[in-house]
Amino acid sequence: MRFNSLALRLFLSASAWTVAILLVTGIVLSSLYRQTVERSFDRRLGVYLRTLVADVAAPEDDRFPKALGEPLFELPLSGWYWQVTKLGAAKPELRASRSLWDGGLPHLEDRGIAAGPDGSRQGYVTGPEDQNLRLVERNIDLGEDGQYLVAVAGDAAEITDDVRAFDRALLITFAILAAVLLLTTMFQVRFGLAPLKRITSGLAAIRSGSAERLAGAFPVEIAPLARETNALIDANRDIVERARTHVGNLAHALKTPLSVMVNEASARPGDPLAGKVEEQAAIMRDQVARHLERARIAARVTVVGSVTEVVPVIEALARTMEKIHRDRAIAIEVRAAAAVRFRGERADLEEMLGNLIDNACKWAASRVAIEALRDGAGDGQVVRILVDDDGPGLTPAEREQVAHRGRRLDESKPGSGLGLSIVVELAQLYGGDLKLAAAPIGGLRAELTLPAAS
Repeated sequence: MRFNSLALRLFLSASAWTVAILLVTGIVLSSLYRQTVERSFDRRLGVYLRTLVADVAAPEDDRFPKALGEPLFELPLSGWYWQVTKLGAAKPELRASRSLWDGGLPHLEDRGIAAGPDGSRQGYVTGPEDQNLRLVERNIDLGEDGQYLVAVAGDAAEITDDVRAFDRALLITFAILAAVLLLTTMFQVRFGLAPLKRITSGLAAIRSGSAERLAGAFPVEIAPLARETNALIDANRDIVERARTHVGNLAHALKTPLSVMVNEASARPGDPLAGKVEEQAAIMRDQVARHLERARIAARVTVVGSVTEVVPVIEALARTMEKIHRDRAIAIEVRAAAAVRFRGERADLEEMLGNLIDNACKWAASRVAIEALRDGAGDGQVVRILVDDDGPGLTPAEREQVAHRGRRLDESKPGSGLGLSIVVELAQLYGGDLKLAAAPIGGLRAELTLPAAS
């Protein structure tokens, strides 16, 4: 099952939290179970302790103790021991179970362990043969009969074995639970993020021009995001449309006064002031046209989802240019892949290619070659359009000069000198560029690079 980066991060984060929670829970449960086993073991030792205390306090005969009900106290070094020590004498009197053989039990009181509410102390000690023992002891005061320390110890291996068996069962159970939780998390992340993947695909389709809105039903958690995204797309289109309207209105508002000024100045051919007004009005008209054109282009570029087939535009322009330059018999050759698509509006592509092809036809001796191809992969794909002519070409310095607005190298050719600069500005607004170089067929090559649509 494949994961994208977001799904992988969510899965790893959920997995880490799951493992951490299970680990902490396992440690807590193991600790609680050990405490439970120790309390149960201490209660068992407490029964033997109380029996010994009763026999010490009120012996009925010389047999001591009468009965503890545990044969292991009679088996040497069995791990189960009792010991009664009379305190206060120069040499403490000691009575012990047969299982202690010649050994003895250490005292918890000597280790500083405090007595509990019932007067007894519990703890772990090392017994004969280095056995790990759980020991319970208690001091009793019989007045004139003296003070005694009564102790009972049991083999702590029983506690260890019970806890170890519980830990094994807990480990197996939690391992199965972790696997189930991880699988559940994996499917939840995978299918829970599926609507987001649909939104990503839908936005890619809008960007490529194959769709205009996010379509389809989404879960209640994702539906507001899809709804707001569609609203944003609609608002973007409305803003662009209003910008186009304002640009058109401004163009009409400015062109009329400028035309009046130019006409009035032209009516006084000998007046120096009129000549100056005419000159400056022409500059103003050029600047207004330039900035209005940039605003119009920028507004169009912001439209989401515009896609243009490149081949039909090239073929239509080639036919038009052949008719315009038919008196010079210019042959226009077109080589283009059918799948080449430009991510932008058709009018902008026509304006860029129209300027390049018209310029090539003006300077060509007899031939113009146009080639369109697609380069790159994924989101980095671009359309490369090569326009070559067999004319005189340009030097590197001249290529740099003609890209500037209004620069013309030969006044004998018609035009305003704005064509290449318009192409450069349009291409840059789309994130592309224009490069001039020597053409393989002898003249100038104009290479236009633009974003491609899938």
